[in-house]
Amino acid sequence: MIKDILVNLTMGAGRDAAARFAISIGAAFEAHIVGVAFAYDPVISPTVMDGLSAAWIDTRRSENLAAAQAAINQFDNAARRHSAGHRLIEASLGGAAAMFGRVARRFDLAVVAQVDPGRTEPDDLFIEAALFDSGRPVVVVPYIQKDGLKLDRVLLCWDASRSASRAIADAMPFLRRGKTIDVVMVTDDRDIDDELPGSEIGEHLARHGLAVEVNRLVAGDLDVASMILSYAADCAADFIVMGGYGHSRLREFILGGVTRSILEQMTAPTLMSH
Repeated sequence: MIKDILVNLTMGAGRDAAARFAISIGAAFEAHIVGVAFAYDPVISPTVMDGLSAAWIDTRRSENLAAAQAAINQFDNAARRHSAGHRLIEASLGGAAAMFGRVARRFDLAVVAQVDPGRTEPDDLFIEAALFDSGRPVVVVPYIQKDGLKLDRVLLCWDASRSASRAIADAMPFLRRGKTIDVVMVTDDRDIDDELPGSEIGEHLARHGLAVEVNRLVAGDLDVASMILSYAADCAADFIVMGGYGHSRLREFILGGVTRSILEQMTAPTLMSH
């Protein structure tokens, strides 16, 4: 059941793909959507701190507040026909992502934008915080996304891992609305006769009344992420579901290789769980 959605608003963007996609999810599930915008404290290098005036710092802080308010205004306008609210939070650049992860714990779903290579905002930090620190599923929206939520063809990535299993459970509200669900396993020749064939997860989903097709892809020269994205393009997947992988180093989460590659190259909204 999805009834409470949190979305990180993109500042300085003419069009906020994550916000609009979150609104479309809210409309589909009759859920409340909260947009959060962070007004960052000015970033000041210790080497130049003594040369900066209080007026300069106040000006930068006012500009950041204005950018956050503009993002909220844009969100409020887009969500005016839906149940929605907003929050403006002042935080440091480093602390904002961690705060977003904590706030997301009180929602059913977090929505964030894919990193836009043309921007300098720390979107990757928000993705990692939502994925690893919220305890909730996160939908990452391509920065070029134009359409709202579509579930004509859902691609479910399965490798029998804990994260993949968690993603299936978290994505069930979406899967129940999917017209066709493609379960994909990427294997090599040694895995053809493994003990966890993809048919078993297909049978599990079928018992939930879902229309499922199971596909086992044998890895060749392509890496796992490229295999998944190539298949998603071939079948015109509208939505991807997968486990989000990573490990902790010095209390910071480091994304796994497949997860990072998917996030860098994704072309469809992707639900991840850890």
